[in-house]
Amino acid sequence: MAHKAGFVNIIGNPNVGKSTLMNAFVGERLSIITSKAQTTRHRILGIVNGDDFQVVLSDTPGIIKPAYQLQSSMMDFVKTAFEDADILIYMVEIGEKELKDEAFFNKIVHTKIPVLLLLNKIDTSTQEQLEAQVQHWQEKVPNAEIYPISALKNFNVQNVFNRILEILPESPPYYPKDALTDKPERFFVNETIREKILLNYDKEIPYAVEIETEEFIEDDNIIRIRAVIMVERDTQKGIIIGHKGSALKKVGIQAREDLEKFFGKQIHIEMFVKVNKDWRSNNYQLRRFGYNNK
Repeated sequence: MAHKAGFVNIIGNPNVGKSTLMNAFVGERLSIITSKAQTTRHRILGIVNGDDFQVVLSDTPGIIKPAYQLQSSMMDFVKTAFEDADILIYMVEIGEKELKDEAFFNKIVHTKIPVLLLLNKIDTSTQEQLEAQVQHWQEKVPNAEIYPISALKNFNVQNVFNRILEILPESPPYYPKDALTDKPERFFVNETIREKILLNYDKEIPYAVEIETEEFIEDDNIIRIRAVIMVERDTQKGIIIGHKGSALKKVGIQAREDLEKFFGKQIHIEMFVKVNKDWRSNNYQLRRFGYNNK
């Protein structure tokens, strides 16, 4: 039997369930999942391997109109999703009517790439709502195959994956067959800490934060990690640390528990908070953190 392989890129508005879907496909928590918008900042590749296939999934940031340089860089990741896709997954949720950027929407409607439009969160809808939404999207994106799903409940996800395998092009694998992702260990440390900050802090704080893992030393039974939490202002540093370090300690405990599950080893983690003034608008800093390749 011929081997199939290709890139399946997931795009859509913020918070429609893109990360939940990719993690359901891959079977690992590679992408941050929280109830807050804009949790995914990079393109994160998750790789699903079988004897005769390799599906390279790409979770992208939610499509927004950029307000500052970091968000512009995030949207550049979405633009590249059109350039290397063999299959495009356009994800919407019940009640949604349009993509927040008209130019991206026009690209989807006019692309020659196969498009699977996934209508997510159908567990929150009635049958009547669902039928109306399916009709709406059939008219709006006539080039797409529409699949109602619930990524969270894993409803109809396998059928979508089966369809991906049907239309995937014949190709040798792009990555080693035991690979789960193209990201290094430090990336997942950074993302795990950032997820805990998203869950534990309000307002602007989580969006002003970037994580840098300075040390990742792995022994047989333990991984020792030293990570720096970057913020933009001194006031944010104080909030992250909390009274007598209590807030930072809580983040550290939660991150350690998740990382021990992810790596299957004991974790010792040290975290420090530093001010990196206005890093989200600084091209040099954005390049340093892997956002801006211009």
